[in-house]
Amino acid sequence: MTTNTEPVFVDTNILIFANAQQAPLHDKALSVIESLWENDVDLWISRQILREYLAAFTRPQEFSQRQPASRLIPHVRFFQEQFRIAEDGPKVTERLLHLLSTIPLGGKQIHDANIVATMQAYGIRRLLTHNVSDFTRFSAYITVLPLESVPL
Repeated sequence: MTTNTEPVFVDTNILIFANAQQAPLHDKALSVIESLWENDVDLWISRQILREYLAAFTRPQEFSQRQPASRLIPHVRFFQEQFRIAEDGPKVTERLLHLLSTIPLGGKQIHDANIVATMQAYGIRRLLTHNVSDFTRFSAYITVLPLESVPL
């Protein structure tokens, strides 16, 4: 694992993989998160990530059945204790509007842009994700850490 201790923002898909034992990248996601913690890297998520996690697990997935929300509440509480939480507020909205004025975006891409805006508002440059292509357009603003490429 790299000795870079700059903070890392964790995308929703990483939390999903780490918490779904049947997910194809379960072991990798869990190992990377644990390794980053062991190396004293601050791991960040946002309220948006928590909502996306809940939305994903309360509908059927390729690798898991629909979960009742009551089973997911302890997960969210755990995440709130273990990760730093970036709150959404006016600074995030201003960063989002700036991104929208400089990069052609629309539809579901707004969710990705909001993640980048949140990262900017909190001074976080690195994003751990499996969905690398979703964030390529933001390469001037963030550094994407592809899950599959993070050394352990």
